[in-house]
Amino acid sequence: MSPALQVHLDSWLREFGPRGTEQAEAGSVSQLLDVLESRYPRLRFKLRDETGQLRRYVRVFVDGEDVSGSTGVSTPLTGARTIDILHSIAGG
Repeated sequence: MSPALQVHLDSWLREFGPRGTEQAEAGSVSQLLDVLESRYPRLRFKLRDETGQLRRYVRVFVDGEDVSGSTGVSTPLTGARTIDILHSIAGG
C-alpha cells in the first residue's frame, strides 16, 4: 500500500476542513475529495459543484503541479506525496 498523502488546504478552506495537514489515502483526486468531504461535511460543495467537477476557483496541486485545468478530479494519485488545495478569491 502506498504511503498516505499529505493534504494541505488554504486558510479560507481550513474554516470548513482540517486546521492543519491531513493524511488520507486515495487513488484519484475525486476519491480524495470524497474522503475529505466525508470527514469534514462542511467542505461539501466548497470544492466541487453539483456535477462533481472542481469549482471554477478551486485549484488542486499534486506534488506542486496544478491539475485543475487539465485532468481535474480524474487525476490519478499513484506515487503522489502532497496535495495542496487552494481557493482563489476573485475581485476587482
